[in-house]
Amino acid sequence: MRDEMEHGQVGMSADGEGIDPRSPAFVRVPLVVIVGPTAAGKTALSVQLAAALNGEIISADSRQIYRGMDIGAAKVTAAERTGVPHHLLDIVDPDRALTLAEYQGMAYAVIDALHARGRVPFLVGGAGQYVHAVVEGWGIPKVAPHPELRAELAAEAETEGAEALHARLAALDPAAAARIDHRNVRRVIRALEVCLVSGQPISELQRKTPPPYRILQIGVTRPRPELYARIDARINRMIADGLVAEVERLVAAGYDWQLPAMSGLGYRQIGQHLRGEIGLDDAVALIKQQTRRFVQQQYTWFRLDDPAIYWVDPGVMPFETVLAMVRDFLGETSIQASGLLR
Repeated sequence: MRDEMEHGQVGMSADGEGIDPRSPAFVRVPLVVIVGPTAAGKTALSVQLAAALNGEIISADSRQIYRGMDIGAAKVTAAERTGVPHHLLDIVDPDRALTLAEYQGMAYAVIDALHARGRVPFLVGGAGQYVHAVVEGWGIPKVAPHPELRAELAAEAETEGAEALHARLAALDPAAAARIDHRNVRRVIRALEVCLVSGQPISELQRKTPPPYRILQIGVTRPRPELYARIDARINRMIADGLVAEVERLVAAGYDWQLPAMSGLGYRQIGQHLRGEIGLDDAVALIKQQTRRFVQQQYTWFRLDDPAIYWVDPGVMPFETVLAMVRDFLGETSIQASGLLR
């Protein structure tokens, strides 16, 4: 996913009129958010909860948006989708960059539509930017991509190093630099692009307007050794289920290795194997290692000490306890009277 922040979008009201879902005219309605690191068990918990509570799931996963990228993205199964409707899966081809603004607008539109139909929306995923953009109502700088400037900045990072590029951002926008890891070159480039084109720091343009939702955030976590074991087991299943063949199909369909979608976890390492750069065992080991690093990044987005997130360990807390907590939350919204909880 390219960290582009372009044109903001509005949601759609039940009658099809374009209305900003963050407008004060909207009644505060419930939104259940389930977050946490890869392989912690978000999907299983969310499907159980949604099935029990007349809910539908909105994916907040920056890889599951791509068509044809199923195994490597750990996309929910057809059976899970049949039992509980899922949204914002398979919405673009791998060569199409979905901007954060587009995702935010789509998510607000789905949430609005679900409320209009008397359904409980569950926003579920581990993509920090996606979740925070929706939950916090991020402002999206209206600066379109400038390919030449991006290429120039990427070349600068290549020749002078990612830390040097990050230092340049720190001089122009200290607030943005403080929250962007220097290793995330794409985000550094985007922040510089917005600043250089608009003349304003991206941190100032990203003003937040909280959406009109009563939000319950549930974090799914496990002890680190257990989580790492689950990651290893998941990756082994991906290989057994045909991840190599999936990547071969994508390449045969003409998708370039340099596409952001093709450089994601799993796809990048299998690509190295298919190009003869490393063996399959080494590719699998790299996927496991780099997924653990990714988990560490996810915990910076979703902090265990964040008072806004109620953390649960599915291996310790019974499902019935979590279900009761969500029922209590939905009851507090008085949505039983409006038909959202039947």
